[in-house]
Amino acid sequence: MVFKRLLGSLGIGGPTVDTVLEGGPVRPGGSLSGQVHLKGGSSDFDIEQITLELVARVEAEYDEGEREGVVAFDRFTVGGGFRLAEGEDRSVPFSVTIPWETPVTELYGQPLGIVLGVRTELAVAGAKDKGDLDPLTVGPLPAQEAVLEAFGQLGFGFKSADLELGHIRGTGQTLPFYQEIELTPAPQYAHAVNEIEVTFLAHPGGMEVVLEADKRGGFFSGGHDAVNRFTVGHEGVEHRDWNAEVDAWVRQMVENHGSYGSHGAPYGQDHGHHDGYAHDGHGHGHGYGHGHGQDGHHRSGPSTGAVVAGVAAGVAVGVVGGIVAAEVVDEIGDAFEDEEG
Repeated sequence: MVFKRLLGSLGIGGPTVDTVLEGGPVRPGGSLSGQVHLKGGSSDFDIEQITLELVARVEAEYDEGEREGVVAFDRFTVGGGFRLAEGEDRSVPFSVTIPWETPVTELYGQPLGIVLGVRTELAVAGAKDKGDLDPLTVGPLPAQEAVLEAFGQLGFGFKSADLELGHIRGTGQTLPFYQEIELTPAPQYAHAVNEIEVTFLAHPGGMEVVLEADKRGGFFSGGHDAVNRFTVGHEGVEHRDWNAEVDAWVRQMVENHGSYGSHGAPYGQDHGHHDGYAHDGHGHGHGYGHGHGQDGHHRSGPSTGAVVAGVAAGVAVGVVGGIVAAEVVDEIGDAFEDEEG
């Protein structure tokens, strides 16, 4: 979907910018390619710099509740240093590598409700304007898809997904936010957990999988969260028995082998040694244990495309910590809705 916008800082008669991304979703750590199409205005303009900015709609927790806003998480200079003649048409091709931790926006072609965008900014004769905004679609890495596929085959269902502002302490997280994919429990675990949240923190060498289970309370005890972290590699995904591996992860959490506690304070530790783990900036503290999946003989074939029910992304109207203006969020929401329509 193409979105054109006159450069407001230059007024009527200024150049216009129209960024077109190559079709199909990209993957975390992969290449994002496209063309920035420029149309000259009523006079010559010096194009000093063309910048692409990756932006995401995120949620932040405050004492008064949650608010939404936009966070920019990467920038790329893709052109500039030339004069755009009056009425001239010029295209600037680009290919950039997006961060490994870029959130996944769709699974099996179904949107997860995550809103990402590519914002194009022109620096023209000393003036800057964000002249174009395009929705960014990101598909899962093979290991991410395998983990979610296994959850689906085990009977877990998709509930929702969002981006949380903050850092998960004790991990290699590099972006200012992290993605949480919330799953409803499989029937065999419904007595023990209300939901499970999955966070992927990918990097060139592999991926951290952080699982948080909202555990049900017993007759003499209240509910609590159990959190574990597991590491997997990018290689050999097709040779692992992911159903057995993920089921073992869940059983470990259900049987109280993960760290646990209550929101607002660091979690206690109940079995073995665990490093400290927390969501910085959210008022949550967690502990985590370390686990490593074992290679299996095979991966079960695809069968859970219906696991993910698309969640329509609404238009955010808030501001996250004064980071950006709310109208930018409106643009991203509109872009997403237009693309889906």
